[in-house]
Amino acid sequence: MLFLEYLFLWFIFYSFAGWVYESILVSIQQHRWVNRGFLNGPLCPIYGTGAVAGVVILGHIHNPVALFLLAMIGASVLEYFTSWAMEQLFHARWWDYSHFRFNLNGRICLLGAVVFGIGGVLIVDVIQPQVVRVTNMIPLQVIHVLFIVLMALTIADTIVTVCGIVNFEQSLEQFKLAVAKYGDAVREKVGDAVSGATDKFGGMPSVVGQKVGESWQSGKEMSSEFMMRVKDAADSVFNRQQRRMIASFPRLKTTNNNETLQQLRETLEKLYRR
Repeated sequence: MLFLEYLFLWFIFYSFAGWVYESILVSIQQHRWVNRGFLNGPLCPIYGTGAVAGVVILGHIHNPVALFLLAMIGASVLEYFTSWAMEQLFHARWWDYSHFRFNLNGRICLLGAVVFGIGGVLIVDVIQPQVVRVTNMIPLQVIHVLFIVLMALTIADTIVTVCGIVNFEQSLEQFKLAVAKYGDAVREKVGDAVSGATDKFGGMPSVVGQKVGESWQSGKEMSSEFMMRVKDAADSVFNRQQRRMIASFPRLKTTNNNETLQQLRETLEKLYRR
């Protein structure tokens, strides 16, 4: 039982380290702060799972080349399966490597595999011995308390997160209808000024695109108004978990309403740049 408690605490540590790594990396790419965790707490469970599995399975391997190759392959298999499983469960793909060379169905890529291979060597040979040394210094009573508290918090966080995003596709449908209703009102208001314009959201006048934005009678003011209406519709339709996912995963794609999601993201980015 004590060994399982240690494994779980190591899982929490590496999940937190993965969250720090992912958040910094994506924040640099997006030029804004991005809370990259799938859960509400500062954890990326896939990193914790991969690191602990590597420590348990590969801990006896001392050849760095063999360790690198096995860690690279194992992490890639884990990432591919996780991507597939989450897509089946939530009808959405949380990350996409299609823009990288040497990718497999956009779920994994060679660059990521190499990074994970290097990470596996560092974890098994360098980091984990220090982690074991520190955890062995913690009194057993504290270990028991930490295990119970962190386990309860992680389970609760997982339940809240899953319940919040399980109906993400339905929320996108509601959002599309809400924006379409506003588009009908806009069409009546501006009349021929926007005739012939086609909206990517589904048939309504688009003020998001550059060309259609120029056709509005009030120009920039009307365009900003439309963007604010889109934001208000998103705030009213999507719950906190869904809004967090949209912000945390810039390459999030959905099965049935991906175009709507991408247009929402584009509109919000243009609004924030103003």
